[in-house]
Amino acid sequence: MDVKHLRYFIAIAEEGSLSAASQRLGVAQPSLSQHVIRIEQELGVTIVSRSPRGVVLTESGTILLRHAREICASMTACMDAVRQSGGTPHGLVGLGLPPSVSMVLSVPLAQTVRLALPQVKLQVMEAMSGFIKKWLDDGTVDLGFLYDVEDVRHHEIALLMSEDLHFFSTREDWPLSVPPGAPVPLAEVAKLQLVLPSQRHGLRKTIDRFVRDAGLELDVFLEMDALSQIKDLVLRGSAFTILAPAAALDCVERGELVSSRIVDPPMTRPVYLARNKARPETLAARRLQLIIHEVVADLVRRGIWKTAQPPVE
Repeated sequence: MDVKHLRYFIAIAEEGSLSAASQRLGVAQPSLSQHVIRIEQELGVTIVSRSPRGVVLTESGTILLRHAREICASMTACMDAVRQSGGTPHGLVGLGLPPSVSMVLSVPLAQTVRLALPQVKLQVMEAMSGFIKKWLDDGTVDLGFLYDVEDVRHHEIALLMSEDLHFFSTREDWPLSVPPGAPVPLAEVAKLQLVLPSQRHGLRKTIDRFVRDAGLELDVFLEMDALSQIKDLVLRGSAFTILAPAAALDCVERGELVSSRIVDPPMTRPVYLARNKARPETLAARRLQLIIHEVVADLVRRGIWKTAQPPVE
């Protein structure tokens, strides 16, 4: 059994009949029947049941279909990677970005890729970091940004930076004893009612870990996984929140929100770029990684994406 047999079987399964698969593939129907028989003889199981209405997969056939699709997709990716290895980067590259990263990175990255890699189609997909990890696992994206890599086992991980977490409020509703911009102790933030992402969210996991280690509890009166709605609630004066500065860059630049860096302890979050090592790496994906590092470094150098400040001695 080779890849050709698997491709024929996939067509038969998807079309639901030998005649339709024959037309799709341009292969004679009797030849397709012989391919199915060879697979069944080699595996020692029945993979399709025939009826006047077409063919239906057996349980064994359903299992084979799932693996056949994975094998054929991997073979296609491998061939693409080999073809691209010595040429000009081209093709589609999927990138998963959490909303807070997308806020600061997506536009400058897209502009740079358009100029530097004109034959590469960048597909940016935005979601919580937990979803991005799943997309990396199943091949939906080639590269993805992650915050928590404690349970990551099969990905190539590169630390891009660490960023401080800030307390955010409107200037009119500022509740702290220190003015906006001055560091604020975590214990003081813990006294206030907050809106935060749910515990499935990477940011929330980071916040909870710092709070737990400090022996504190937060007053989270509302959980919401949509960044735009969290910011809208804070803008309305209905809540306070904790975010990375990049996540609220737009609101701060417009003067709508102010913030203070959280200290005692300093609350920081690492930002990683991840790639699934089990999948072939195309030249386009490899070049995109280099550009991501360059664009992030430029944003940090210009103060647009703020890195974590070193602790005061």
